[in-house]
Amino acid sequence: MTDRAGRRRARRLAIGTAVVLALAGMNGPWVYRFSTEKYHDYKINRPEYKAENGKWEVVNFPEEYRQNTIHAALLHTGKVLLVAGSGNNADNFDAKKFDTRVWDPVKGTIKKIPTPADLFCTGHTQLANGNLLIAGGTKRYEKLKGDVTKAGGLMVVHNENPDKPITLPAGTKFTGKENGKTFVSKDPVVVERATKVFDKATGAFLRNEPGLGRIYVEAQKKGAKYETGTQDNYRVQGLSGADSRNTYGIAEKIALDKKDFQGIRDAYEFDPVAEKYIKVDPMNEARWYPTLTTMSDGKILSLSGLDEIGQLVPGKNEVYDPKTKKWTYTTHTRQFPTYPAISLMQNGEMFYSGANAGYGPDNVGRDPGVWDVATNKFTKLKGLSDPNMLETAGTVLLPPAQDEKYMVIGGGGVGESKLSSKKTRVIDLLADDPKFTDGPSLEKGTRYPQYSILPDDTVMISGGSEDYRGRGDSNILQARMYDAKTGRMNRVADPLVGRNYHSGSILLPDGRLMFFGSDSLYADKADTKPGKFEQRIEIYTPPYLYRDAQPSLSGGPQTIARGASGTFRSQHTSTIKTARLIRPSASTHVTDVDQRSIALDLKKTKDSITVTVPKNRNLVESGWYMLFVTDDQGTPSKAQWVKVP
Repeated sequence: MTDRAGRRRARRLAIGTAVVLALAGMNGPWVYRFSTEKYHDYKINRPEYKAENGKWEVVNFPEEYRQNTIHAALLHTGKVLLVAGSGNNADNFDAKKFDTRVWDPVKGTIKKIPTPADLFCTGHTQLANGNLLIAGGTKRYEKLKGDVTKAGGLMVVHNENPDKPITLPAGTKFTGKENGKTFVSKDPVVVERATKVFDKATGAFLRNEPGLGRIYVEAQKKGAKYETGTQDNYRVQGLSGADSRNTYGIAEKIALDKKDFQGIRDAYEFDPVAEKYIKVDPMNEARWYPTLTTMSDGKILSLSGLDEIGQLVPGKNEVYDPKTKKWTYTTHTRQFPTYPAISLMQNGEMFYSGANAGYGPDNVGRDPGVWDVATNKFTKLKGLSDPNMLETAGTVLLPPAQDEKYMVIGGGGVGESKLSSKKTRVIDLLADDPKFTDGPSLEKGTRYPQYSILPDDTVMISGGSEDYRGRGDSNILQARMYDAKTGRMNRVADPLVGRNYHSGSILLPDGRLMFFGSDSLYADKADTKPGKFEQRIEIYTPPYLYRDAQPSLSGGPQTIARGASGTFRSQHTSTIKTARLIRPSASTHVTDVDQRSIALDLKKTKDSITVTVPKNRNLVESGWYMLFVTDDQGTPSKAQWVKVP
């Protein structure tokens, strides 16, 4: 009986094998793909695999809540602010359809938020009161050369009157003295009074240095015949007397060339509790692609960006005071490419890695260095490999922040260059003579890497593309963990979704990571099929959440001053090894200058831990933080929110 059963099993196996072989003969690739995908799915879901590599999952919002997320920030409520504005969609811009969502990653709820302006390509940073400052955005989309119908360009208006400024309304006409052509301003402009210049030795008056105003002008009619080929002086129509003599315009070529994006001055604070935008005083300069970063005194520095006429802001940086909610210019000017990666150092100066997101001359403001904003002294830093490939590079302050070591990740050539870098570069700013040295290399040249600090002192580096905006189907479906303690980098599970331009990542309070966005230029290797914006959110659960149970952390104060201590309850104090304050991220365009992980002194009892916050206000900026403790296996707790006043 047993023998007959064995023969039946062998016969069934032979029949099954024959069927598979027959199918393979008819459609081998299908069978191979089916079996390969099944095996891959089996492999990545094995407990031991997840404990070594982690796991990715896609979150697909209901259709009515989907948007082209360009900006994301973690709020101290534990929810995530997702900002699209017009979402790099000109039709949305023309229809004034501007989108924002607030997403709760724990409950899974999504809420639409009224969005007051096109906050596409804005700047943002966390404020001490828990609000998110948002400034800048889009006034006008770019126009490619073939789409421009009226000649236009920059008019620099001069005012030689030292006694008063002059205001020219929108619609002011400028007529060339040589070419005789007339152009019309699109916006009002205030031209400051002239400055009197005196001889330093004798005190004798030398001349008036004209005040300058910049304005975009356009031909009154369509056509190439209204273009100009050379610089000319322009008479301002509608002025008389002294004003007509003291005020004039100078313009270079006014043409049908490509017109870049234009920025706005608008600024808002987003209130995470009320979940709404609160309008504050606008910036002095319009900015598109600006960086906002916190300074030593708690004020916010706004840098770079394209202005209201599509020109790079000429080094006129400004500061936001959260108390008065007003903007003032800095004493000195310094120009950077757009979205420069600049953050506060422990000595109160600013570190600039050289990384940026794009617009600007290839020979202006691209050298990495240490910047004293008060004196405008800029000390260049040496040793950076691939220095010509810093556009679309990531910059992260390695954990813990006290070590003041930064890593610059990947990057590419200026503009639409095909160049991309495999390098990671590390610099120790506390060294006697700080210099960049190469860290572990990536497998491929990588533009637009996503990067996030984790509570166990690792950095997750994921995604990006080898070419500009993923051209040539060059998205990189790879992820790595960099260990800041050992300097080693290990491959982990591959992401499911390719991400390049307009993407980013955020550490969540439960220790997982959220990934958003991606804006491929094309969708095929031949670069013939237009790309589609990636609206799916992806969650990565790191390996440490597949090992032992998370250590508990509860109770304790919601506010801890610098230099002070707070005590929290835990049932796992015997295994807890480290405590970290991690500042919530505000991420866009490969730029996240907010995130930092600060080591805390730690004392333990049988059922409690006491942490002490460092005293240095440049290290511990005022605001909300996630407090994590991590056990001897590297497993973090869920975060407790703590405010540092």
